[in-house]
Amino acid sequence: MRILGIDPALRNTGYGIIEADGKSGLSVVHYGVISSPKESLPSLCLLEIYRGLRTVIENARPEAAAVEGIIFVQSHRTAITMGAARAAAILALTEAGLPIFEYAPRRVKSAATGQGGAKKGQVGFMMRALLGLKENPPADAADALAVALTHAQSREGLTQGTRI
Repeated sequence: MRILGIDPALRNTGYGIIEADGKSGLSVVHYGVISSPKESLPSLCLLEIYRGLRTVIENARPEAAAVEGIIFVQSHRTAITMGAARAAAILALTEAGLPIFEYAPRRVKSAATGQGGAKKGQVGFMMRALLGLKENPPADAADALAVALTHAQSREGLTQGTRI
């Protein structure tokens, strides 16, 4: 199964596509970050997330999508911004007809590193090690690969995601 993992954020939305094969394990198809300049209006960033993910979906043809859930934030403004970025991603996934699953950030970090409180650098290092990459992926792409990995483990009965 080809799984698209997404780590949504307004300025840097990470994505990662893995192929989960029960026989040979996991392989990376593609990963990257959809970035918007700091001076871009939030509405244009949301459009960039939507369009960028539509292009990724058209090119990679995933069969399922996994999205990192909302993290606890102190600021209402940050929560609203993160929710908007997540909505732009979910809209692109829904329009493509993909089944979408959500995983809590602590569960994703635990699946990737064995520790729910792992730092971004640890996630990147483990994605390189577990997926046979030559270098650590960018932090947001590494998080997205970890989300896809978490869904692959869910399919094997190791974790359980929430379908959205």
